[in-house]
Amino acid sequence: MTTNPFAHLVNLAADGQVLFATDDFFQPAESLLHTTEPVWDADKFTPFGKWMDGWETRRKRTEGHDWGIVKLGLSGEIEGVHIDTAFFTGNQVPRISLQAACLEEDLPLVRRSEIGTCATDQELKAAGAVGSEKWDTILSMTPLKPGYPETRHHYFPINKACLGKRYTHLRINYFPDGGVARLRVYGTVSKDWSTVSPVQQFDLVALENGGIPVSFTNSHYGTPQNMLMKRESAGMYDGWETARNPNRPPIFKKDAEGLLVIPGSEHVVIKLGHIAIPEKVVIDTSHFKGNFPESVLVESCVLTQGQRLNDAKWHVLVKRVKCQPNLKHEFGVVGGGSGITHVRLTVFPDGGIARFRVFGTLGETKVSSKL
Repeated sequence: MTTNPFAHLVNLAADGQVLFATDDFFQPAESLLHTTEPVWDADKFTPFGKWMDGWETRRKRTEGHDWGIVKLGLSGEIEGVHIDTAFFTGNQVPRISLQAACLEEDLPLVRRSEIGTCATDQELKAAGAVGSEKWDTILSMTPLKPGYPETRHHYFPINKACLGKRYTHLRINYFPDGGVARLRVYGTVSKDWSTVSPVQQFDLVALENGGIPVSFTNSHYGTPQNMLMKRESAGMYDGWETARNPNRPPIFKKDAEGLLVIPGSEHVVIKLGHIAIPEKVVIDTSHFKGNFPESVLVESCVLTQGQRLNDAKWHVLVKRVKCQPNLKHEFGVVGGGSGITHVRLTVFPDGGIARFRVFGTLGETKVSSKL
């Protein structure tokens, strides 16, 4: 399997919004942005044909090509894209290109998102008035391979001239028609910290505020990025879940404080977008009813420019504490000082977390991008 070269970056398209699509005949364009892995159901059909887990347009019989406009879930600087044609083995888009723009105002587009339909003349006119064909080309017209296991994953860096620019919207061009299972747009979140009051409380580790996992020990059932998303978790698939710890003892025993004596654990380290002062931690195990962690530990550190994670001196924010299934846990913190740059969440011995929040206020200086 091809390794994702952009795995250390945030998927800016997650929770994005499709604003326009020329055609939604076999499957609406919203499927393209789903964060779950695409699936195959051999027996599933709709009134319009074979159901596919992705955005698939009808076979074009008119002039032009299919295209759509997407508002990114998170605005930021794009570095690369992952285009997945999974299961589209005779109906994949043969060529694709991507364009992007930074727009400060919402586009006046009305979206229907209805299978078996195409854009009306009125919708085409409104979308055409946006002028998206003039947006920056971040990926020139590029061929795609069919969605077999060995050929489905396509990883492309964006055009160098577009690096370092902030983008909020994408135009997706199918040449001329067909289907793509998933589009993931990788980059770093851009946030104007001058608009944040020093006393305003916010989620320090949220993706939208520049939080990003920089190290983790296990992500067998779900990436740590999931638990940093703004919206509530939609299910177990929408959180961070590890494999069962293979080193767990054959018989569990408790210590004097009622915690299990366990030789192993799993952890994730999250870099903040800005140095900040932590005040409250939320551990949400929603949906994890038989696979929640027995307990968790939350620590923090301060790294200055040039220091690495190996140099970190970790300090406890929330001492190891037992967890309950399917529940939001809130904890006050100890320490935090004048600000922290990284947070480490450790789960014992393993398990799943739906959402992880660390609320606090701004510190004094911005975290170095070289950490």
